[in-house]
Amino acid sequence: MGWDYKELKQLDHTHLWHPFAQMQEWMREELLIIERGEGSYLVDIHGRKYIDGVSSLWCNLYGHQRQELDEAIRNQLDRIAHTTFLGLSHVPGIKLAQKLTEIAPPGLQRVFYSDSGSTAVEVALKMAFQYWQLKGEKNRTRFASLAEAYHGDTVGAMSVGYSEVFHRFHRPLLFPALRISPPHVFRCLHKMSEQDALKAAIEEAEEQLSKERDSLAAFVMEPLMQGAAGMWSQPPGYVKSLSEICRRNRILLILDEVATGFGRTGRMFACEHEDVSPDLLCLGKGMTAGYLPLAATLATEEIFAAFLGEYKELKSFFHGHTYTGNPLGCSVALAGLDLFQKEKILEKMQPKIPYIKSRLERDFLPLAHVGDVRQCGFMVGIELVEEKVPLRKYPPEKRMANRVVLEARRRGVIVRPLGDVIVLMPPLTISADELKTLLDVTHESIRLASES
Repeated sequence: MGWDYKELKQLDHTHLWHPFAQMQEWMREELLIIERGEGSYLVDIHGRKYIDGVSSLWCNLYGHQRQELDEAIRNQLDRIAHTTFLGLSHVPGIKLAQKLTEIAPPGLQRVFYSDSGSTAVEVALKMAFQYWQLKGEKNRTRFASLAEAYHGDTVGAMSVGYSEVFHRFHRPLLFPALRISPPHVFRCLHKMSEQDALKAAIEEAEEQLSKERDSLAAFVMEPLMQGAAGMWSQPPGYVKSLSEICRRNRILLILDEVATGFGRTGRMFACEHEDVSPDLLCLGKGMTAGYLPLAATLATEEIFAAFLGEYKELKSFFHGHTYTGNPLGCSVALAGLDLFQKEKILEKMQPKIPYIKSRLERDFLPLAHVGDVRQCGFMVGIELVEEKVPLRKYPPEKRMANRVVLEARRRGVIVRPLGDVIVLMPPLTISADELKTLLDVTHESIRLASES
């Protein structure tokens, strides 16, 4: 089909308001308009192909136009596209819940569906809060989280994942949370070693969480890798230590695996690397492989049981969404989880993970304007700096990361920035040759943009 680029661009600039975009600048730039996808590639309206280096915002796990996923949706359309989950149930919603509890960390037996990562976190916060109220511990009303975390853009998620850049205008709307310093070696002013930073972070967590144990309902964190906060990795042992601190202090542990779940770190869930089972687990993004909005909050039977009672007691969890458990979303999620097993996706990822690591250390870290590289599985953050010694960041007006993004786009690769961090998060099924091209182009784009 022939598309009129000028007309589409005018319509976009006249009617649309894009997320996380300064629209004044957006309307001065050329527009990349995607028409379709093919495997690891996006194709624009002119027929140009681009490697989808961020999995269409971290959710496209198996590539675009997967026949198995397309057929799952078509088959479900022959039955029903949507029915409410309020007062009713349906087959794909039931089957998906069974599958999720089978693959989830031990102890998570109950599945509550919602629409996005943010809403999965909101659900977990409300569940944790109400759980303690129902248990009679009325003073447990606060939450703790990692400093500089990001858990979404709804009000509760913003409160526990506050970002000054993103959320400063909404601060009066947010409830206060206890902030625990994570072991971010690159940002540490004392230039600690990884082991010293880990020790200091665990000691701070022990002190702060123990001191506030009687007021805290839950501690919230992304395990192993903080995604939208800037691709900040955590040393081995950190998640396990915080889990144990929470257990000792009877603080519920909420793990946000919206970004890290479904294979992103090389295991089905990131917490598996440290043999940790949370009280509440938040899932989204890759659950439907980017096909449809669907999220889930998984809970233990103990938390679920606290909400049981006679109708007149009004102990129910009064929360829901119009599209809770949408049958189309549940059907495609089930088909995607079948692909994990049939195609041995986690197994095939394993040799590619050390390849990424070696390329980052050998080729990217020596670049004059790369200050740090951080990786966990197929999650990569490349931090750009104006100077390494003494460390100096780029001023925002230089928009260095955006310049890298545009250089990569001209060479047929889509990447995205988080501030001055270039994010790579390709589909789990990306081929070895495509992965090499993604890294080659990103390397060249950083070099050209930073040296110009």
